[in-house]
Amino acid sequence: MKLFHKEFGSGKPLVILHGLFGFSDNWQSHAKSLSSYYRVILFDLRNHGRSPWDDSHTYMDMATDVAESLDQLSIDKACFIGHSMGGKVLMHLGLNHGSYVEKMIVVDMGTKSYPLHHQDVIHAIQSVNIENVNARSQVHEMLKPLLTSEGLRQFLLKNLYWKEKGVLAWRMNVKTLVKNMEEVLSALPDGEIINESLFIRGGLSNYILDDDIDEIQNQFPNSKLITIDGAGHWVHAEDSEAFLEATLSFLLR
Repeated sequence: MKLFHKEFGSGKPLVILHGLFGFSDNWQSHAKSLSSYYRVILFDLRNHGRSPWDDSHTYMDMATDVAESLDQLSIDKACFIGHSMGGKVLMHLGLNHGSYVEKMIVVDMGTKSYPLHHQDVIHAIQSVNIENVNARSQVHEMLKPLLTSEGLRQFLLKNLYWKEKGVLAWRMNVKTLVKNMEEVLSALPDGEIINESLFIRGGLSNYILDDDIDEIQNQFPNSKLITIDGAGHWVHAEDSEAFLEATLSFLLR
């Protein structure tokens, strides 16, 4: 599958993979900051953003999409950043298409499986009768009683676009993502990934616990982990300065 992408800067390629319910625009400010050093490529993963939709949403699918899209851009090797679901896509890319990966940064995602924990977000999205609204403000009001975080509400609202005059639609394939949620939360299969890797976790997040570190280092023997103390799961957004400093320190050395 050919993925939609945006590019910033020039030079050695740096590919960024967004998380669940996100898309390339979420990383645009970071891409502009990193474009002083790299040709930054933002992909929309399948069933997200402006990329095609498909009934299948496995990590093998998504990793293969990235590899095929790199081929179409004549890129045979790149550095990578992947956040949350995008981090797990990146792990699968390293496991099955490792020749494309020079260095990889996984942001707040472990190798383990995760219990269902997006039910509140899914319920909120499904509660919006998108066919009967004609303004983003209406959707915001519908989400308010269901999601207490204004940041999360704004994150979801960025997925709305004008399908045609007066008709709003989601950029994400909600039906397929919900159907495949068990796959999205699944563990990385066994296998050693020797690419030089950095795991960045938020100190306020529970996605990578201290008990998970040995398992990560077993599969990624050439890895290190750093913690950004004041940040949660959206590490890059919550402490952009510390995130960019850690990223460039790792990539440029």
